Amino acid sequence: MRTWHLYDAQHQTLGRLATQIAEDLMGKNKPGYRKHEDKGDYVVVINSEKIQVTGRKETQKIYDRYSGFPSGRKQRTLKQVRQQKPQAIITEAVRGMLPKNKLQSKMMTRLKVVIGDENPYADKFANNKQIS
Repeated sequence: MRTWHLYDAQHQTLGRLATQIAEDLMGKNKPGYRKHEDKGDYVVVINSEKIQVTGRKETQKIYDRYSGFPSGRKQRTLKQVRQQKPQAIITEAVRGMLPKNKLQSKMMTRLKVVIGDENPYADKFANNKQIS
């Protein structure tokens, strides 16, 4: 049975939070964990725009995309991504920590990143744990 976990990204460091989320999505915290089976849980992250980073990553970390076409390369800093689409910061960090196989896309569908502190999935948390 899949459970729901709630994380509050406010005052959390990006890498440390992303590792906890990745473990829950993979199901590594469950006793019957097998890396070739998808037994992970659902994860909801609120306050995604308030995630913190250490050092000078705000201006030096680069998010790189390439469309495959000539001059189709797009580079944005963490500061630009935070202004345009803050939930992408957590999504990309978690995606990088998941296994690079067919299960990755299934795990990513169970990650729900929300801007603000209102949880639209509150009805799912009847008896599941909430982590702040």
